[in-house]
Amino acid sequence: MKKIFALLLFISFSSFAANAQTEKVATSKSTADIAFETEVHDFGTIDYAGDGTYAFKFTNTGKDPLIIADAKGSCGCTVPKWPKEPVLKGQSNYINVSYDTKRPGPFTKTVTINCNAISATKVLTIKGVVKSQEQTEDATPLKKSGGLSPLENTK
Repeated sequence: MKKIFALLLFISFSSFAANAQTEKVATSKSTADIAFETEVHDFGTIDYAGDGTYAFKFTNTGKDPLIIADAKGSCGCTVPKWPKEPVLKGQSNYINVSYDTKRPGPFTKTVTINCNAISATKVLTIKGVVKSQEQTEDATPLKKSGGLSPLENTK
């Protein structure tokens, strides 16, 4: 009987402590919120070693200052840079994402944002196709001679 009483006492204190912790977390929740103009950017076709950088614009649509704790690319070829200072209510800023365009072929990469917003995690996506080095070099425009294109010289 003593064991049952002790067990019931333990369970009641455990549930009381769990409820107290839940209430504490709920009341300390931030009211910052993050809204991106777009969460996906399609580069289309990019030259080999071309510009693979895009700036994702966001706004703090909440009431508290927004703090971005971390941003991680899905691989080493995707590097995010984010503001380290708090973004105040109503203010906008950018998360710059750079992709290594010395990797030919199609790509789809993500950046995971961790912050104190109501939705604590956001995922941004970049995608596109990087031309091979040969395709990029073959697409180099011909120099004009005397102001005429090569086709105009044959007339």
